[in-house]
Amino acid sequence: MGGVDKGLQLYAGKPLVWHVANRLAPQVDNLLINANRSKTEYAAFGYPLLADHIPGFAGPLAGLHAALSAASTPLVLTAPCDSPRLPLDLASRMHGALQRANANMAIARAGERLHPVFCLCRRTLHGELEAYLASGSRKVAAWCAEMGAIEVDFSDQGPAFGNFNTLDDLANS
Repeated sequence: MGGVDKGLQLYAGKPLVWHVANRLAPQVDNLLINANRSKTEYAAFGYPLLADHIPGFAGPLAGLHAALSAASTPLVLTAPCDSPRLPLDLASRMHGALQRANANMAIARAGERLHPVFCLCRRTLHGELEAYLASGSRKVAAWCAEMGAIEVDFSDQGPAFGNFNTLDDLANS
């Protein structure tokens, strides 16, 4: 979004991160916010903040790495701050599929499109992710494929995975 902090942009009168947190918090034991800037503003939402351990704004995998480093639970669920309509059953469906498949990671799929930043990941993958990032790799879908992620179908959720990548996207919503 061109130099602005995406999660703090308004959607329906509230910051995008507010919508995501309100939909995600009831689904998880602990909610953490990954923030590398605007920390005062993000702290106002009342959730613990995590900064990336990987320097240089290395992308979504750096946020997952920070979460896997800090998590006190065996599983970590991630969702991007720009998808304010995420499914209200995201955690339960991802967890059920992960358990049934005895997998280490689950990612969302809606129709033909993968949404790998919606990810349920076992904390035990921390070392593999650290090595992947240390190699200079940053592609979320590629790492998920390497880890044998299963895909969880959310095709019935309509626009749940719609996101806002630009200010124009938000203005036209």
